This record gives sequence, C-alpha cells and structure tokens, in this order.
Amino acid sequence: MSLKWIAIRSKPRSEKIVSIELSKKNIESFLPTVKKHQKWSDRKKWVDFPLFPSYLFAKIELKDSIYILNTRGVSTIVKFGDRVITIDEKVVNSIRLALEGEYDLHPIKFFTIGDRVSVIDGPMKGAVGIVETKHKNDENRLIIKIEALQQAVAVHINSEYLEYIKD
Repeated sequence: MSLKWIAIRSKPRSEKIVSIELSKKNIESFLPTVKKHQKWSDRKKWVDFPLFPSYLFAKIELKDSIYILNTRGVSTIVKFGDRVITIDEKVVNSIRLALEGEYDLHPIKFFTIGDRVSVIDGPMKGAVGIVETKHKNDENRLIIKIEALQQAVAVHINSEYLEYIKD
C-alpha cells in the first residue's frame, strides 16, 4: 500500500467541510490554516482561514481517488493532463512545522517566466507586461517588460501588485 499526498480543490469556502467529510471516510487530510483578525461592524475576532483558499491535501492510494471526488464539497483533484499530481511528504511536513512553529505564513502569487501580467496596485497600476525573470536577491519580486512603453524596459515590482492575465 503506497499512500501519496494529493492536492484537492474544494468548492468556494468548503475546505473545512471537505476535511471533515474525508475524516468520516478515514482518509487523512491536511488543511493548513492561518489566524487572521476578522472585523465585523459590531466586533473583532481571530478566525482561522485556509492558507491556500479552496485547496487542501489528502493522503491516499492514487487508485482510490474516486473516493475523493465523491466527497461533499470537493470540486476536483489537481492534475496535469490526465495525471494526478502528488505532493512530496517533505513539503507537507514543512508546512506543518512552519504552522506549528507559529511562523507568519502568507501565500504569495506564483508566476513563471513568460506569464502575461497586469499591475493591479501601486504607481504603475494598469500597466501590462510579461514576466521576464525572478530577481536574484528577493524571490518575492519579479522583473517584467512593460509593453505600454514599447521598450524593452525591465521594472522591479512586488508580486503582490501583479495579477495573471488569462489568455
């Protein structure tokens, strides 16, 4: 028996339901959460939010993936082509250790070279470009070509200000 971690995409705001339902089926799952201060009109409260919205992990035999798809709240299993993507046990354990160590974790946008992006905030808001390379000294920053200038000019822009453009 070879159990592998897989990524599951849940329906919006259904991550906790999926985790509970998988537990009922005796399937080990991992839903990494972070505490955020939530403010309502009448009160403030610390609330657990998924680290990766709409995603959680499950440890299964790949041949049993149908049991995941038949679970309430599950949208799909993450695949590339027809192949279910497995997540290394070390990656899952690293996330667990970081959360248990109470490190300040927050997801960042993941871009690859060649992605078309638009700037959604900051002084260059509205500019469109192509991810050219990752900055060597700071992995959270990207260098993009700004097409609006019609020049091959690279600009360092924090990835939180970028948004992927779907073709």
